[in-house]
Amino acid sequence: MAATVLRRLRLPDPPLLLLTDRRQARRPLAEVVTAALAGGCRWVSLREKDLPDDEQVLLARRLLPRIRAVGARLLIHGEAGLAVLAAADGVHLPAGSDAAAARARLGRDKLIGISIHTVSEATAIDPANVDYALAGPAFETASKPGYGPEIGRKGLSEIANAAPVPVLAIGGINTLRVAELIAADAAGVAVMGGVMRAADPAQEVRGLIAALNGALGTRA
Repeated sequence: MAATVLRRLRLPDPPLLLLTDRRQARRPLAEVVTAALAGGCRWVSLREKDLPDDEQVLLARRLLPRIRAVGARLLIHGEAGLAVLAAADGVHLPAGSDAAAARARLGRDKLIGISIHTVSEATAIDPANVDYALAGPAFETASKPGYGPEIGRKGLSEIANAAPVPVLAIGGINTLRVAELIAADAAGVAVMGGVMRAADPAQEVRGLIAALNGALGTRA
């Protein structure tokens, strides 16, 4: 299990991060996000990097009232500057990003995450600047087919134990796989297509949270 690190900020509870993708969504994105929040999601990252910066900011601002109404937090996948413009709760950075620069821009009270794929990337994380990491793809994923080799349970465990911050698994995750990811020392999970494409996003989120709570309870 990854070493405990004194954190500045608590991660949202439950540790389920929803990444958006309006192109996969079966309904307008705001409706999918609202349904996910109704299902218990309290952590959303706007991942619409194909949109111009101003449209990403506008979309984030439109979602914020719904997210804040239930005490959830909104991040933006991409640049720290966009998170500032959108008054978001933080940023999720691509692998290899300058987390120190993002921390300097956002300050100490914002969440900063980063994507990682290897043990070396995990050990390079500075917990003074990064609050959590996303490791993946855990499994082959329909959302991003061919996006790198899956790291699997063994790879995830190695990364989670090397990282000085909590690690969430991402990629090909469903309710049946949550338990094995938590058993591999993931602190939580991140999902995208499974919720975006769901006929009932709220029910999908409820199932994932139930699986998370069960697995985390067993580990505790």
